[in-house]
Amino acid sequence: MTQGIRARQRAQTRAALVRQGRRLFATQGYAAVGLAELVQAAGVTKGALYHHFTGKPDLFRAVLAEVQQEVADRVAAAADAHHDPWSRFTAGCRAFLTASTDPQLQRIMLVDGPAVLGWNEWRALDEATSGRHLAEALTELVGSGTIGRQPVAPLARLLSGAMNEAALWLAGTTDPAALDDTWAALSRMLAALRTPAPARPAG
Repeated sequence: MTQGIRARQRAQTRAALVRQGRRLFATQGYAAVGLAELVQAAGVTKGALYHHFTGKPDLFRAVLAEVQQEVADRVAAAADAHHDPWSRFTAGCRAFLTASTDPQLQRIMLVDGPAVLGWNEWRALDEATSGRHLAEALTELVGSGTIGRQPVAPLARLLSGAMNEAALWLAGTTDPAALDDTWAALSRMLAALRTPAPARPAG
């Protein structure tokens, strides 16, 4: 029983650090947040922080993983609301762009994420979450003939790169029409991938 209580306490401490870290990183930015502020906000000691994380970068890594999983869940929920494979695909893409305009996610996921962890690790986290959903959707579309038969891996990375670049731009612009304009441009790009429907016989 004692071990169970301690395990719950450890889980609660870690959750408090991640929760407060996410709040502070989102509002102030990674560089402006100190360890003293983090542990004070979480109501724990520095020793408790180092019990769970090797330091601030490691805590940020946990926060970023949580944020990227949340975005992936939004993408999946938007896609699952549709039955048609193409509608699922486009709804997921739009949900990703929309999530990138959320101020609570932007700074952590798009601004500080690549800068703190480096591009390779950031990409690995992205591929494990939203990137995986994108590859699965493309695999389904290629398999059904909706998109011409082709290797999925390079196509997924090309589209992921385009959407991540668009998300970075959306995070930095104040244009109220930016999201709609970006989605319109992306929709045209995606539509070009579709296999033309066979012509109906005349008469």
